[in-house]
Amino acid sequence: MTVSTYIPADITDPELHASGEVHQLWRWMRQHSPVHWHEPGDLPGFWSLTRYDHIRYVYQHPDLYSSAHGVLLRPTVLGEDPGSGLTMALTDPPRHRALRGQVADRFTERCARSLADEMRTEIRSVVTRAIEKGACDVVQDVGARLSSYSIARLLGVEPADREQLLQWSTEAFESGKPLTSHVPLMRFFIDMMYARMATPAQDAMGMFVNNDVQGELLTETEILLGVENLVGASENAGLAMAAGVFALGTHPQQWQRLVRERDGELVRTAVEEVLRWTSSATHSMRTATVDTVVQGQRIAAGDRVVLWMPSANRDESVFAEPDRFDLGRQPNRHLALGAGEHVCIGSTMARHQMRMLLQTLAELVAAIEPAGDMEPLRSITVNGPAYATVRLVAQ
Repeated sequence: MTVSTYIPADITDPELHASGEVHQLWRWMRQHSPVHWHEPGDLPGFWSLTRYDHIRYVYQHPDLYSSAHGVLLRPTVLGEDPGSGLTMALTDPPRHRALRGQVADRFTERCARSLADEMRTEIRSVVTRAIEKGACDVVQDVGARLSSYSIARLLGVEPADREQLLQWSTEAFESGKPLTSHVPLMRFFIDMMYARMATPAQDAMGMFVNNDVQGELLTETEILLGVENLVGASENAGLAMAAGVFALGTHPQQWQRLVRERDGELVRTAVEEVLRWTSSATHSMRTATVDTVVQGQRIAAGDRVVLWMPSANRDESVFAEPDRFDLGRQPNRHLALGAGEHVCIGSTMARHQMRMLLQTLAELVAAIEPAGDMEPLRSITVNGPAYATVRLVAQ
């Protein structure tokens, strides 16, 4: 079987992603080469999947497509992800289910509802502060702040330490390096881990430390990698919120619709459309466990398969007018938070937080006005603004 390696642009070029032109490439690939082989270079060779149905199928078949050998493209010289086989993101069932179950109680609908009043107060404070600034960076002043507060609360970080955690995690995120390479941040979590060993607690850190997985407690390395996994994933939620606010500012008719209908069903559909539109996780990778065939292409056991989620979420065969931002879009079965076994463990909490943010904005803000530059991230891993200046005009 002949495998074409031609595409009109380099899908691994961060500048292509920053410019937004990658959507044109994905559109071309969905039509002409939906299962596409990329020859090895600085990155290992891999298959690109760009159609919704193919990507959803891979998500739903962890027996055929494993997460245990890494879920992100890494330069060949770096070797395999050091967390492989150790964290929720980098394991397969049944180990994945056991690790997920260890902390699942902190991410349920019941838990989200129990935290609703605290979350609403926090969101109102953040939005009010952003309004008072006049012009604010929605990435740092809204998205990062809310996502950092949320994961800090779930881990059990004391309120007095949450601003420091925000600063450290922002520094690590901006450097593009693993959180484990940020020494003060990891010292903080190491101290917190030992504190939970001495005095158990029913927060996520306490559950990592004291709840067994398949009959055994996690090692210290596994605990810290698990914490890094959660904190890193929260950055995606922050990007989605920031990009969503910016999108509302550049789509005033949709914003006015939200203001008019903020107490109805529209808020729920708006959350899903923001998630689809922003698609803050750009790719996820799997490794084929057996020889498989997708769209006539033979994928060999051991081959890497990269799932491009923003492409799936703009697939014309699934979404009518996919390039239109429509807060009332129904149905909207996007893959922004994954699917199957690896659907984001924080998806319920993220939806609650985003719904409250949209309601609070609609209540307190008369207009969202772009007020300066928007600089996109240059990344093939996460999608969204590096910073975006807007003015939230008070009601």
